[in-house]
Amino acid sequence: TSSSTSSSSSSRELYPGHVQLTPLQRAMLVVGGGLGAILFPQRADLVGAVGETTGHLAFRRMRDRMRRDAVGADILRRRPRVTDDTLERAWGCADGTFGKAYATFMGTRKFRASDRPPVRFVDDEELAYVATRARETHDLWHVLFGCPTTVQGELALKALEFAQTGMPSAALATLAAPLRLDEEDRAFLAKELYPWAWRAGGRCADLMCADYEAEFDTDLEELRAKWRITPAPKAPKRKPRKTYP
Repeated sequence: TSSSTSSSSSSRELYPGHVQLTPLQRAMLVVGGGLGAILFPQRADLVGAVGETTGHLAFRRMRDRMRRDAVGADILRRRPRVTDDTLERAWGCADGTFGKAYATFMGTRKFRASDRPPVRFVDDEELAYVATRARETHDLWHVLFGCPTTVQGELALKALEFAQTGMPSAALATLAAPLRLDEEDRAFLAKELYPWAWRAGGRCADLMCADYEAEFDTDLEELRAKWRITPAPKAPKRKPRKTYP
């Protein structure tokens, strides 16, 4: 009876959707999910699962920084979520504002805020919220830093994410996924985008302590200046490929 009670207690659901893994299951998910995320970076569920199973220390560091910051502590207390209702509100913002830029970014790509998979494998309820906040604000980072949703743009943002958060999954993506690019794109990524990401991630405000929703009506350029954000360099126009008769 004692052992069954202990087993039941250890596998209890800490928050809606939580799945507690055994060490073996966690290791298998890290390896299998890691390979899948590299081969299919568009699979947000695989990318997210690797982040959740390898990011415990990074989530703790982010949580601790948030606790020490007035805005971050308020976010932890209120636990705002970026939802389809948030996106709907952004559509009502004036042209040139952060909110309207976010709505346009999502609309032109037919993205929805609810498309992102929920956090499931973080074995701490507060850290699960930290992971959720990081995941749900990813598209807002795209807008702030002007990163396209190409493989190149996603990898640049992953490098910046690593500079900001120290997430191991972000480092894995920046090291392995460039193999999927051609030589010209890899060169621009290595020589321009990765150095930019490291500098920009270290220079800007702590984005886990940013109240994005409160700034929807702020002019985008003013907000970038306020948070010391340097937009990503634009990829050069590709040279036309030689064709042969």
